[in-house]
Amino acid sequence: MRNENGKNWNHYIKRLTNRPNTSGFLVFLSLSIFIITLGFLRNQILINEENQEMDTILSGTHHQIEQSLNYCYTTTVSLALTLNKEGIPENFETISKELLKSNPIVSTVQLVPNGVIKYIYPLKGNEVALNLNVLGTGDLKTEAKKSIESQKIYFAGPLKLRQGGIGIVGRLPIYKNNSFWGFSAVIIKLETLLEYSGFNKIDKSKYYYQFSKKNPITLKEHFLFPLKKDFSKSKYLSKPINDCGCTLYLVALNPYSIDSSVLFSVILGIIIALLLGFLTTRLLKRPKELGILLKEQETRLLNNEMKFKTIFDQVTIGLIILDAKTGNILDANNKYCNMLGFTLDEIKEKGVASMTHPKDLELTVSNIKKLHEGKITEYIAEKRTLTKTGKYIWVNLTINPLWESNEKPNTLIAFIKDITDVKENEELIKKNQARYKSLIDSIDGIVWEYDLETSTSTFVSKKIEGILGYSADEYSDNTTFWEDHIHPEDSEFAIALSAKENKNFENYDYEYRMIKKNGDVIWIRDSINYVFENDKPVSSRGIMIDITKMKDAEKSLNNSFNLVSDQNKRLLNFSYIVSHNLRSHTSNIESILSLIEAAESDEERDEMLLLLKSVSNSLDETMSHLNEVVNINTNINLAIKPLDFRKYIIKAQEILNEQIKLNQVTFKVAIPDDAIIDFNSAYLESTIYNLISNAIRYRHPQRKPIITIKLYKENKENVIEVTDNGIGIDLAKNGDKIFGMYKTFSNNPDARGIGLFITKNQIEAMGGRITVESELNIGTTFKIYTK
Repeated sequence: MRNENGKNWNHYIKRLTNRPNTSGFLVFLSLSIFIITLGFLRNQILINEENQEMDTILSGTHHQIEQSLNYCYTTTVSLALTLNKEGIPENFETISKELLKSNPIVSTVQLVPNGVIKYIYPLKGNEVALNLNVLGTGDLKTEAKKSIESQKIYFAGPLKLRQGGIGIVGRLPIYKNNSFWGFSAVIIKLETLLEYSGFNKIDKSKYYYQFSKKNPITLKEHFLFPLKKDFSKSKYLSKPINDCGCTLYLVALNPYSIDSSVLFSVILGIIIALLLGFLTTRLLKRPKELGILLKEQETRLLNNEMKFKTIFDQVTIGLIILDAKTGNILDANNKYCNMLGFTLDEIKEKGVASMTHPKDLELTVSNIKKLHEGKITEYIAEKRTLTKTGKYIWVNLTINPLWESNEKPNTLIAFIKDITDVKENEELIKKNQARYKSLIDSIDGIVWEYDLETSTSTFVSKKIEGILGYSADEYSDNTTFWEDHIHPEDSEFAIALSAKENKNFENYDYEYRMIKKNGDVIWIRDSINYVFENDKPVSSRGIMIDITKMKDAEKSLNNSFNLVSDQNKRLLNFSYIVSHNLRSHTSNIESILSLIEAAESDEERDEMLLLLKSVSNSLDETMSHLNEVVNINTNINLAIKPLDFRKYIIKAQEILNEQIKLNQVTFKVAIPDDAIIDFNSAYLESTIYNLISNAIRYRHPQRKPIITIKLYKENKENVIEVTDNGIGIDLAKNGDKIFGMYKTFSNNPDARGIGLFITKNQIEAMGGRITVESELNIGTTFKIYTK
């Protein structure tokens, strides 16, 4: 079988040898296809690198623009928080000044109630914009209404500002009590935005930027910068800018071109292939001329080496050849020399070690050694390299071994690309992120963000530690942290309005209670705003503000109002009583005085004087009673403290001892020996005395008095219950008289109608209440409720 294969190969070789033209053509064709394929692949690599470079540049600039505009959201939210409940800004200039310091991209801030610019900072230079109605001005209202329709910040422009210059106006709609209040607005000068986004840092020999926006009325795309040419058929990348309606373009100056070095290599390769094909033909035709042809081939190879050296120097990235053993630089192309500013001789003299940043040196030397030893086959890293100016630049370094017949490579080839601009952009992004985070952490509230697609918390500010006592990590690590720390009484409605359950995706401001780490309960006002992309809600953001002090003040104010209202009602009722009783006494005195003047004898006059003295004593007693009631109703700082209830029952029994023995009164006291009640000492003594003395006074004539006293809890209130088996009260007839002043409802000559009136006023002055239940000939029960 081997003999047969050998014969076949020999046959083919012989045939090709006998046909030199065919052999030469096949050599040329094979080499040409191979070279063209390599050229095409190389060109694709360069195109991909250029596309990647354009995408990196555009993404960096686009990210900077969007990041800058995103910072404006925080500025407008902070500005909106200056509004009080009446929609009037507080500390507008002070807060605006701090906002402009923290966000230098913003030149002016505005508050625009009902679409009319009323508040501007700084006012100087912007006076012409004051009182401008953006919702009533033709060239402004279309984009202003977009922010109202979307209910989020929208950036209008670029447009010509009334105060001069070109700018972008970001307007955030503000809602008070679910009604549109107006806008919180920021103005960004276009030149400032371009400066911060890095417009001027690109290689202008290769690319240029273009900025466009659709006219909101005609929907035609207008370009901000003068068009150099129609780039619709050129190589370009674009990115839309969110919340602005603008598009950012990066356009290549030399689009869709075949790299000159690749084209030169392909042409050169085809020439070489043609030469090799021709040589093959010649060799096969003239074996005798082999020596001469080899010499010519040698010359051509030398020429080719020079030509490849030219290609080596013309590539668009830096290339260097290293000695694998020593790490010395053997050769470097022009691009690398130009990149650093050194000559080739200076680069060779300095070497890799002296031009590498000290912090990157150890790793670089270690990996070159590993390449030489065959431990790794490639080394890729980002490092800093010294330039002739003394500054370091960032480069992307890729080192590969050039393998020979032995196991260890003798030489290494390094590919170097300058990435300093990319690194600077990354550093700028980090600084902006740090500034944004610092601004967020300075807000007096917990700023949070929630991803609706993944149902996870994506951000919570450090303020959570000061408000709830938990760290941001404790919040983020627990997916149900927020729900777990809502007060149980508020949990159901708060979760229903939250980002997780609100399927209508409506913005809300609502209040609820949360439980802190130390167990304290605080009030929170939570403001939810939804973020939409392509009309789809993707996330929610908000601020949780601690309003506990405000709630406590509100509660205290309501309690004070209720107390004052109650006192006013009782004092008004008391004034009617005073007016009635004093009028009665003054009328009697006037009548007696008239009778004295008309008396015909001294005896009759003396009798009238005795009667006048009796009326005067009655008036004095009435004034004493009225003064006591006044003291009760005007004493708003009563001393209420824990009292031994049984002690006051015993004291009342001692005072009424004679009446208790005389009427054979039986007491049933159903309270613990150590029963404690919060009461005013004087009022408790008066109340127990009045209720026991009334029970004895209105006893039933046919049975011995039995007085039952109880103390128990009912709906978190203390209840004092005093029950007797006396004559009872007809509540249907006398229910409105029981607690009235000088209101009596029996024939008992000792009834004065003042005791229960004073008792009721004393109990109500402490925030309590008294009720009565009674049946004729059965008995009466009084219940006193206190907290």
